[in-house]
Amino acid sequence: MDRIQKSKLSLYKKAMESKKTYEQKCRDADDAEQAFERVSTNGPQKQVEKSQNKAKQCKDAAMEAERAYRQNIEQLEKVRGEWEQEHRTTCEAFQLQEFDRLTILRNALWVHCNQLSMQCVKDDEFYEEVRVALEACSVEADIDSFIQAKSTGTDPPAPVPYQNYYDQEVALSSSSPGIQPSCGMIKRFSELLHGSPKTSPSAASAAPTDTLTPTRHRNEVVYATVAMQEAPGPPTLPAQDYRALYDYSAQNSDELDISAGDILEVILEGEDGWWTVERNGQRGFVPGSYLEKL
Repeated sequence: MDRIQKSKLSLYKKAMESKKTYEQKCRDADDAEQAFERVSTNGPQKQVEKSQNKAKQCKDAAMEAERAYRQNIEQLEKVRGEWEQEHRTTCEAFQLQEFDRLTILRNALWVHCNQLSMQCVKDDEFYEEVRVALEACSVEADIDSFIQAKSTGTDPPAPVPYQNYYDQEVALSSSSPGIQPSCGMIKRFSELLHGSPKTSPSAASAAPTDTLTPTRHRNEVVYATVAMQEAPGPPTLPAQDYRALYDYSAQNSDELDISAGDILEVILEGEDGWWTVERNGQRGFVPGSYLEKL
């Protein structure tokens, strides 16, 4: 297409130049013919012959220019026909390509819109399910259910009273006289704590020497430690069967590999989320969120 276009432009310029030459030669021939006619009426013979020869030469040059101009026009017409045919073919090819492009774009947009429409229908169905569930939801009922499931009682905890250490041990000694003081606790007397005057040596010497059992003073109090009992550990829950929801690979030696669907026996539910389980005689830790109670 580009080659024929360039050839067409070149021949067009050449034809226009030959046209100008042809017109100039025709004007020269007309001028020579008119000069010959003027000289032939009353001019000398030699001048007449010279004018005649010049008119003939100009006429021949005009005919030659006409022939060249006609050839250039014929060549231009031939190339123009080829250019027109090529242009038509190219335009038809471009039209087919544009038709294919628009068809593909139309089909792609059609399919995309259909997919979006189907997705919107599915989304609307899901949204409708959510709306139905929300309509059936009662805030008051949910709050009451949570309170009933998680409540710890109706009375607040009792206040922590102040307890005097020595008063507590006096009460324990009086209620349980058979309890022996632990850790080598010795007797202490109230007059030592309250700054009471000590017994004078004369009074001590005046006491009967044959009495082995000492006379207890009116304000004497015996202090003894309370026997400490070891705090019991957390109660061991009865073993329960759980099903594994997901696979888990042990990361440490004290963990246990499990696969989805395994039946496990939970020994202890740790507060940190790691539960002690047993399977086929093997015991280890697994994430509690990976298990489902049967």
